[in-house]
Amino acid sequence: MNKTITFFFAIILFSFTVKTQSLYFPPTTGNVWDSILPSNLNYCQARIDSLYNYLQVKNTKSFILLKDGKRVLEKYFGTYKRDSIFYWASASKSLAGFITGVAQQKGFININNQVSQYLGTGWTSAPLAKENLITVKNLISMNSGLEDAPPLPCDNEDTAKACLTYLADAGTRWAYHTGAYRKVQDVVSNAVGQTYNAITNNWIENQTGMSGFWLQQVYYSKARDMARFGLLNLNKGIWNTDTIMKDTAYFRAMVNTSQNLNKAYGYLWWLNGKSSLMTPGLQFVFPGTLMSNAPSDMYCALGKNDQKIYVVPSTNMVVVRQGNTAGGFNLAASAFDNVLWDYINKLDCSVTNIYENTPLHYKLYPNPVTDELSIENATLNISKIRVYDILGNIIYEDSQSIKTSSIHLDFSLFSKALYFVEIEDTNKTCVRYKIMKS
Repeated sequence: MNKTITFFFAIILFSFTVKTQSLYFPPTTGNVWDSILPSNLNYCQARIDSLYNYLQVKNTKSFILLKDGKRVLEKYFGTYKRDSIFYWASASKSLAGFITGVAQQKGFININNQVSQYLGTGWTSAPLAKENLITVKNLISMNSGLEDAPPLPCDNEDTAKACLTYLADAGTRWAYHTGAYRKVQDVVSNAVGQTYNAITNNWIENQTGMSGFWLQQVYYSKARDMARFGLLNLNKGIWNTDTIMKDTAYFRAMVNTSQNLNKAYGYLWWLNGKSSLMTPGLQFVFPGTLMSNAPSDMYCALGKNDQKIYVVPSTNMVVVRQGNTAGGFNLAASAFDNVLWDYINKLDCSVTNIYENTPLHYKLYPNPVTDELSIENATLNISKIRVYDILGNIIYEDSQSIKTSSIHLDFSLFSKALYFVEIEDTNKTCVRYKIMKS
């Protein structure tokens, strides 16, 4: 029995070692970073160009795609260059979530302790009994119970005592509250006795080659620094042979559901593939996953104006996007995320075939359309229909299995413009048609 157990654990250790060795880590100094030719992954140049066109239209500054730690795609737009610096916005929270775990493993804090143990009592305007319910874990899980829409002149990002007011008992209400979250930075700094910049430099940047900085509790860096942080988390807190996050239980908890209210939220990380989610500013649970087009095991750092770090363990992939807003509601996931992942998914020519304006399987009429577009399917079952506007935004989607031979789409509320209707069958073959609304 003992030999069997020993053999079992040896297999687990071997499997983990193989995965670790399969990842490449760039040197911590200099600009050397190995790459993979897109063609080696069967990426089509035409689809890469389409992706870059979409990113440019959507006010992107930088885009990086890593596979196994190596650069596959790296693109900078306009005047933004490889050494340019931009803010992470709320994607900074995920870095803070990681730092909190390192602080715990080093014995400076325990996330199950009261926040007042590190900041002293009276750090909020809540009654003392209610304030004492708030733990560090509540701060990084976004369920402190503090009012996330405090009255003016306060706002969601304020950390002043007068702006941190009681609304519900800690643990009973999930709300995206930046002001409350930021107190976890104070917790770590007070417990360690160093500035947050010094802590980040000593614990993360020196080991990984990141070179950013915190300003007013928001992190700023180059695009490659974001990619380095994504790679660190892809490898579960290990940079090459240096285990930065030794608290494996904390790391697992960080990238899994942290409470029962918002399944799509860990410790300051957003989680894909969950059955429901909540979004910033709304007290409503939406059914469905965060990003339907993205891999279900993905976890991500998401910031205002569409700052993105996507980490995908199943494919050893990290994707980074910096830029100005891509449009729409984007404090967390936005329509941009789903369209972007549609482009990424179709980079591989063998995954999904796309044919434009071909009568391969379907008949669409009338074209131009006025009120109703008819789709006739003579041979294959349709599994998904999407309608895109000229900028690549999905304005209609039906992912239910459709087995009828004739389908009718309501175009009556669409503006007069050019649209793309994409039809995907059960074999993952996509056909895309240009449709004019008159």
